[in-house]
Order: sequence, then C-alpha cells, then structure tokens
Amino acid sequence: MSDVDRIAKLEQSVASLSSRLQRREDELDVRKLQYLYGYLIDKCLYNETVDLFTDDGEVRFFGGIWRGKEGIRRLYVERFQKRFTHGTNGPIDGFLLDHPQLQDIVDIAEDGVTAHARARSMMQAGRHKDHCDPNNPMLAPRQWWEGGIYENTYHKVDGIWRIAVLNYLPQWHADFETGWANTKPEYVPFPKEVYPADPTGPDALIEDAWLWPTHKVVPFHMKHPVTGREIVAERWQGDIDRERTARSAVNV
Repeated sequence: MSDVDRIAKLEQSVASLSSRLQRREDELDVRKLQYLYGYLIDKCLYNETVDLFTDDGEVRFFGGIWRGKEGIRRLYVERFQKRFTHGTNGPIDGFLLDHPQLQDIVDIAEDGVTAHARARSMMQAGRHKDHCDPNNPMLAPRQWWEGGIYENTYHKVDGIWRIAVLNYLPQWHADFETGWANTKPEYVPFPKEVYPADPTGPDALIEDAWLWPTHKVVPFHMKHPVTGREIVAERWQGDIDRERTARSAVNV
C-alpha cells in the first residue's frame, strides 16, 4: 500500500470516527435535555421549561395541541403555573409532582440536526392535607400515580438541541388508595374547547386521545432493530370483544 493510500485510509477512518462521536454526543445532549425537562417540571419551573422549546415548537398533551412559543407558554405558565402553584414559578409547600424520565431510546437523524426519542415517565403526585382549601375541590387532599409515554422530536438550533415536539401520551392513572383496578375512565378530563374559547386551551384537539382502561400501543418512531419491520401490535378491544373474552375465560 502506498503512502497516499495509507493517508486516504486514515482520513476515511478519522472521518468515520468523528461522525460516530458526534452522533453519540448528540444522543447524550438530547438525553440530558429530556432529563432536564423532567427536573424542571418536578419543581414547577415553568418559565424555564418553555425556554427548552424551539420557537415553532408544539406540545401534544392530554388530547390537545399547543403550538408555538405563545401556545406552549399558555399551557405551562397560564394553565399549569396558575392552577398548581398559584402563579409561582417554582415549587410550593404541600404540592408533589415528580416526573422521572425512564427507558429513553434516542435516535439521531441522518441530517444531524433532527432527533427522535421514546421515553417513559412514571409520576407520583399529590397535595398534602395541611396545604389544602376545603372550599376548592382543585385544592383538596389527594395522592395519585400516573404513567405516560413520550414520542418526541428535537431540533438542533445554532448548535443547541431543543424540543421541537413534546408528544406526551398519558397511559394510566390510579388513586394511591384504590389502585389501577378502580380507575375511572378519563381520569383527567381532556380539553373540550380550543383557544380562545378556552383562554388556556390548546390550538387544536386530538380526536383519538385515550386513557386507561383503554389500552393501545403508542406508535414507535423507529423500526424493529433486528427485523427492520414496523412495530405494530394486534388490537383486542374490550368493548368490542367482551363476549369473546367471556367465552375464552369459561373455556380455560
């Protein structure tokens, strides 16, 4: 092998290693961004949460879509901050809202400035009995669980990763005392009106939003890593297949 060939091979190897290193650094940066989102939401730092998004970002949340920085601020500041912390940008005594970020799968697109991630949150939440308003049902003593899936999109803007689409799909809720078997349908009511009819409402509604005990698979952004096929589940719907379910139980 000539010196020219060896140099060309080395340059190719360095370029490949640099590309792989950049991809891993981008994955870590996206993961850190998502983890920070969880920490900020935990402590009701809603102003800082809004700053994590691109200017044209959007939030898909509980059956609604909030678009752009104005819509995102309307959700986190006008809706959450006023409802949960009396307008305070930060935690208040007696209010618990933990958002651990778990099982994250981050994929960087070929363009190097787009990323997708799937992750899980298993939230513990509640309001302490000594910090309640007996005349306001929203401020009654309460403790509950929530589990949800993220299927998010991120963009790198001026070298910094930001959230482009926060697509949080809550899966289930349960009161601490009674558990999952007794969860009422639509435990948290979905929005019914859009902005401005609802001053803190979404810009659009998501028609097929659902909650436990309805149970579906949130679509994966990636294909199966071994087979290369789409990950699609069969559907067994209790309302449709209840009679068949009962027959199957009898025949076991």
